[in-house]
Amino acid sequence: MNIYVLLKRTFDTEEKISIQNGQIAEDGAEFIINPYDEYAVEEAIQVRDAHGGEVTVVTVGGEESEKQLRTALAMGADKAVLINTEDDVENGDQFTTAKILSQYLKDQEIDLILGGNVAIDGGSGQVGPRVAEQLDIPYVTTITKLEIDGSTVTVTRDVEGDSEIIETSLPLLVTAQQGLNEPRYPSLPGIMKAKKKPLNEIEIDDIDLDEDEVEAKTKTIEIYLPPKKEAGKVLEGELDAQVSELVKLLHNEAKVV
Repeated sequence: MNIYVLLKRTFDTEEKISIQNGQIAEDGAEFIINPYDEYAVEEAIQVRDAHGGEVTVVTVGGEESEKQLRTALAMGADKAVLINTEDDVENGDQFTTAKILSQYLKDQEIDLILGGNVAIDGGSGQVGPRVAEQLDIPYVTTITKLEIDGSTVTVTRDVEGDSEIIETSLPLLVTAQQGLNEPRYPSLPGIMKAKKKPLNEIEIDDIDLDEDEVEAKTKTIEIYLPPKKEAGKVLEGELDAQVSELVKLLHNEAKVV
């Protein structure tokens, strides 16, 4: 079984993020595999171990993304591909990433593609479905269980606190939701083996794409942190007086009534 994982390098949101001139300052920032993509990597490894085949992780970005690809290899993936866009794409968006990934994947033999449900830096959840549409294969998002029997796939997906069970077939793209599995930590032997596993670096010219074909369809005007929360107010006095004061505050200050 040929299994591909779409992986993204993201900021570690557990660390402090600073904004400079309307952009996230990368100096001193920590980068990790997008946590939802870790579920995808883990599930891909489990599917391979159960059904045979190999797992290839693919990312779009610069050379700094090699660290995250090596981490996925240390977890147990077999191969990695870095589509380096440093010299060709100045400001990409979800369209850009999906176009590049689908162009690469259309020439591969694919049974299953996994990705994270969303990226924690952007949260759009667009790339996976866009790739599936461009490859003309079915897709199921926010999955919490995956069962494969031959070419038949039974998927459980999260739907607003409930579950939905879908039966479909390979080839298929799915996006991983929290609860699908518990991603493993790279072991020391895994880290040593990852250094010898193949990591292929290509550019968009190698997949017959021009810069104008992957030009972003959206533009980020500004990035800013949310305002600091103001201290709450404690109402005192008789209950009727508190209710009256609360209504006034909701109307005059919060402007919600």
